[in-house]
Parts: sequence; C-alpha cells; structure tokens
Amino acid sequence: MSYTALYRKFRPQEFEDVKGQEHIVTTLKNQIKAERIGHAYLFCGTRGTGKTTVAKIFAKAVNCEQPKDGSPCGNCPACRAITAGTSMNVIEIDAASNNGVDNIRQIREEVAYRPTEGRYKVYIIDEVHMLSAGAFNALLKTLEEPPSYVIFILATTEAHKIPITILSRCQRYDFHRISIDTIAERLSELMQKERVDVEERALRYVAKAGDGSMRDALSLLDQCIAFHLGQTLTYENVLEVLGAVDTEVFSELLQQIIQKEIAGAIRTLETLVDEGRELGQMVNDFTWYLRNLLLLQSSDGMEDVLDMSSENIAVLKEQAEMISPEVLIRYIRIFSELSNELRYAAQKRILVEIALIKLCRPEMETDSASLADRIESLERKLEKGVVAAPKAAADEGKKQDAVSHERPALPAAIPDDIREVVKNWRSIISESGGVSRSYLNKGVPTLGGQGELLLVFDDKNAYEYLNENKADSMDTLKTMIAGRIGKEIEISLRMNETAERAADAFPDLRQLIPFDIVEEDF
Repeated sequence: MSYTALYRKFRPQEFEDVKGQEHIVTTLKNQIKAERIGHAYLFCGTRGTGKTTVAKIFAKAVNCEQPKDGSPCGNCPACRAITAGTSMNVIEIDAASNNGVDNIRQIREEVAYRPTEGRYKVYIIDEVHMLSAGAFNALLKTLEEPPSYVIFILATTEAHKIPITILSRCQRYDFHRISIDTIAERLSELMQKERVDVEERALRYVAKAGDGSMRDALSLLDQCIAFHLGQTLTYENVLEVLGAVDTEVFSELLQQIIQKEIAGAIRTLETLVDEGRELGQMVNDFTWYLRNLLLLQSSDGMEDVLDMSSENIAVLKEQAEMISPEVLIRYIRIFSELSNELRYAAQKRILVEIALIKLCRPEMETDSASLADRIESLERKLEKGVVAAPKAAADEGKKQDAVSHERPALPAAIPDDIREVVKNWRSIISESGGVSRSYLNKGVPTLGGQGELLLVFDDKNAYEYLNENKADSMDTLKTMIAGRIGKEIEISLRMNETAERAADAFPDLRQLIPFDIVEEDF
C-alpha cells in the first residue's frame, strides 16, 4: 500500500479539527445553523492555512443530512461522497490551469442544472487571482445572480489581484498565519497517533520553520521522520535535515561581528557550508536571531514573546547589552536585503561573505546606522586604552617586542591642536610632495602616549621611507602644520606590530573628528 503524506492523511474533515482559524470557523457554523448561507465567499490567506480545507468542510456541512452544531456529521452519503471526492455537487477548479473565458462559460452552463442529490452545488475555485480579465468578466454575471442552489467559494493567496467588482459580491474571510504554539500542539497530537517519538524542542523548531503554514510544517516533519526513520527525532536531527543553524552558532557569529573579526566570521560560515547548511535558511534564521535581540532591547517583558529557552534568552540579554539598537537595525537591514538577493543568486556563499564583511566594516557604507556602528566601535577601543598584544608569539622575545608596541592610555579629551590638525589632515598632506603624500595617506592618525600626533602604519615601506627621511618629509610636514594651525606639534611614527589592521587596533581620529574634504588630482 502506498504511503500517504501527513498533511493529506490528517487533513481536517470537520470544523472542530481546523486549527488557528476559529474566527472563520465560528462564523461559518453560525451561518449554517441559522440557515443564512451566502452565495459567494472569498477565502484569502497565505499558503497552508486551511482555505481549501475549510471550503470542503463547508461544502459538506451545507449538504449534510444530519449536521451537528453546524459541522458535518461525516457519516451520511453526502459527507462520504464529498470526502472521497466522488460527489457531483462539489466541483473543484484550479484557476491556474483553467483560467480562460471558455472555462468560466462552462461553469455558467452547468449552474443551470440543479444538484442531483443534496441541497447545494458548490464551486471551489482555487488560486482565483490567476483568472484572465475576460474570465473574471464572464464570472461576474453568474456571481452576481446565481441560482439559489449554487455557492461559489473563491480561494486566493493574492487578494489584491482580484477585481473590485468580484470582491464586492463576496463575503471575504482572511485566514491568519497559524501560531507556532498551535502548530506545535497539532504536530505533537499527530505524532502520538503515528506513534513516533519526537522531542518537543524538535517539534517547535519544525513549527517555526513552517512560517505560519500547517501544511508546510507537516511536510517538513514528514521529511525529518523519513530521514531518521525508526529513531527518536531529536532537535539536532531536525537541524541536520533542514540545514538549519543552532542558536549557539548565531551567538558566536554575532560576537565575531561585534568584535569586527572578519576572519573568524568567514571561518564560521565556511564551517556551516562544509556541514551542508542551507545558506538561505541560515540567513533567515540569523535575521530572526537579530530580531529577538532587538525585541529584548526595545521593552521589558519580551521574554514571553520570544519562543526560546531561558538559557538562550540569558545569552541574548548578555549580547543585547553589547550592541546599540541603531547598529542592530543596520545588521537586520543588510541581512533582510541579502535574503531577497539569495533567492535568485547562483553564488550564494559569496553574497553572504560580502554581507558579513559589510557588518564588520561599517566604513564601507555611508548611512547613519553605519556611522553609529563606527562610532560605537571606536568608543570600545577608547575604553580599552591600550592596544592588545598579538594573539600568539613564537617565543618570549617576540612577546616582549609586542608589548613594546602597546598603545598608551588616551586622555579623556583630545588636545585642541591635535583636533585641529586632524580636522585639516587631508588638505595638509595634499601639500606634501608626491612620494611623501602617498605614504602619509597610508598612516592612521591617532594620539600618542605623550599627547603627540602618532601615525601608525601597516605598510612597512611607508614607515621606513618616512622614518629614514625625517629631515625632509617629517620636518616639512611639521612646518606645514605650524603654518596651518599657528603652532608646532610633535609627530611620531610607529609600525603596526599587532595582529589587527592599524585602523582596528588604534583609534583612528579621522573617524572621531569631522575633517575637511579635498578633491585630489591624480
């Protein structure tokens, strides 16, 4: 005997089995009990929320010989025939493939004949928004004045595409997305019937992955059970089958982004790819993770809204204190845009890598949220006061050398003369000679331990050239600065010996102080 998918096997056969649409079920049952049945209904809502299922139950209820509290009995000949799909009184039409004028004309001819058995002829037109303009016009007259024994039920996922002339002739019912709790409860109930051992945490993840669709959740659960047939379905099994990523990985990834560790973030992504994780799903889940962080920051008492364990919420709260809402909104925006791009992308991994680099390098963007991220990053560096030593050293001699390059503590305020120099930095060095100007541009201006202007270089050639030609290049620079601000200042040079870029290891004063903009000729 062939296997029947869960969503087909457990499709609701009476109103009481429909989950998450109580507002619609109650209204339809009351209409049946009071015999106030309309002639045209429009069922709107996202996929898998029960539109066609409720339409079939309603068709059974209006033709049932012994309805119970507005719900079909399920035992009379009419109910059994409709359930089996053999009833001549219920006609299902897929408008996606039968969307022409001739298809609707055939309906107009058929409605002239009374039902052979039962009280009503019910036409269920699925995906009705796919009908052509001519087909809608052909349907209009029949929909406006149908025979008393005919009921039209139009179902669609895109109600905005339905002509207003059709909408105004129908009773409209909007099917809501089904909550995670409701889906998880239903899945648990069905697993008991199927005698499948499943962890509650696994069911809740499947319910969340269903995105408000009971049918999608059942299909995903079917897939997970088939992969681990005969075993207890655990949370880890579900993550493996669906290509999802656990919360702990998101916590680690966010920590790397906050610390601006591009290499670490890329390595985490590489690990996920090697494990076969689906990148589109990973991006969606990480966006939800960021959303949960934002909710925790926005208001107290959000723990009840978040569908997470107390341990994970504790981790979220800790991370929420490390990042501002403005920066978090920027992260969410970038990943939301990425989610749309991935749908049609051939090189998904490259797009995700670029997004991670954007998060770690806010200077790549010029919007206000990126500026807030840059300022927040600089504030963290200023709070530390010194440059961290390299993460690893080959021997004690190298370790001592690294310590010698530690950044001295910065004063609470930047001296006015240094502030004035940095403000005019680009125009000052633009007056230097060609080679000196090129090398000075590679230095990161920061504050030295004695309050002097400190230039830190990643480029060894730039550092050595300027250091060896102090009498020429550096003295000239001091003279130009004195002419600009009316005061001579001390300038020192340093080679960056840390494991990070100079712009990351040292506070770049150009990002703290608004500076002039100079157009250079090349």
